[in-house]
Amino acid sequence: MDLYEYQAKDLFAAHGVPVLPGRTVETADDAAAAAAEIGGAVVVKAQVKTGGRGKAGGVKLARTADEAKDKAGAILGMDIKGHTVHRVLVTQASDIEEEYYFSFLLDRSNRTFLAMCSAEGGMEIEQLAVERPDALARIPVDAITGVDRAKAAEIVAAGKIPAPVADQAADVIVKLWETFVAEDATLVEVNPLVRDPQDNVIALDGKVTLDENAGFRHPDHAALVDERTENPLEAKAKAKNLNYVKLDDGQVGIIGNGAGLVMSTLDVVAYAGEKHGGVKPANFLDIGGGASAQVMADGLDVILGDPDVKSVFVNVFGGITACDAVATGIVEALKILGASATKPLVVRLDGNNVLEGRKILDDANHPLVTQVDTMDNAADKAAQLAAGA
Repeated sequence: MDLYEYQAKDLFAAHGVPVLPGRTVETADDAAAAAAEIGGAVVVKAQVKTGGRGKAGGVKLARTADEAKDKAGAILGMDIKGHTVHRVLVTQASDIEEEYYFSFLLDRSNRTFLAMCSAEGGMEIEQLAVERPDALARIPVDAITGVDRAKAAEIVAAGKIPAPVADQAADVIVKLWETFVAEDATLVEVNPLVRDPQDNVIALDGKVTLDENAGFRHPDHAALVDERTENPLEAKAKAKNLNYVKLDDGQVGIIGNGAGLVMSTLDVVAYAGEKHGGVKPANFLDIGGGASAQVMADGLDVILGDPDVKSVFVNVFGGITACDAVATGIVEALKILGASATKPLVVRLDGNNVLEGRKILDDANHPLVTQVDTMDNAADKAAQLAAGA
């Protein structure tokens, strides 16, 4: 789960990372009140989960409360890379002597954590990494030993942070590591991490991604979800504890058991769809190895509620979840959905109790269900039905 800047900075502050005071508001009048409360010059910042806010006009300096009202009014409602601005952060302006970059992230390719640090912050880090890779230090972090004061000093030196603020920067890095670990994050990024004229080191911006698999340890993280911007199908699936991801421009709903099988199913459907006008898979949905009939019913309920879906491909290899349980789930789901189920289902069953599962579907004889015995043929049939719809 990606956080808004104000949420990230709230987490930073909770772990002792220095940030500037600010308030998040949803109206121009409230922005003026926040600016008056803070006093002096403020920065009005669009709160969207994407980069490039400044270039899009979503970050503006305001020297008075009236200016803050005008700037907030211009920013609220903006579209920034497909994200609508519903709120702005009004925060104290800072005199900036220098800008640095820092982040902790999960390095999946090397199966470890990685610290990235540069004395050249404020710009898009991807651009810096391409144009001047030597300016961006990459330091592996051992998951067991983590980041203590000595490791932080090593990171600061590698990033070429100037000596007058090296100690302060190291202190901030230790606290950012505490944030990273304590909140079960996969990314903690500060760009820019600034040095002010008094040699204070401040996190002027913040980006945090939380590992939702660790959500059971953090019930307070549920309050960080913005329901206005969350995909309603993904929210519905999450409430049912389903492993579901909505894909763009897809027409074939996918249900499988096991992430590997589902990923293969996506590829097979995409390949088959090329022969049927470019039909694509509409989602990833893994009902898991031990899923019950109720889980299958819940999955179908979510997918059939997607207006983009024109057909559904249920691809199951019976193991812990036997094929007869899956077939029962399909039949029960269609009973529950009743007349609201209007999209054809192509079902391919194989593995444990496959004959029993096929018989359950045959006996039900539902007009929406077509059984196909191979994965390739089933994908082709689902793509054909989606194209015909």
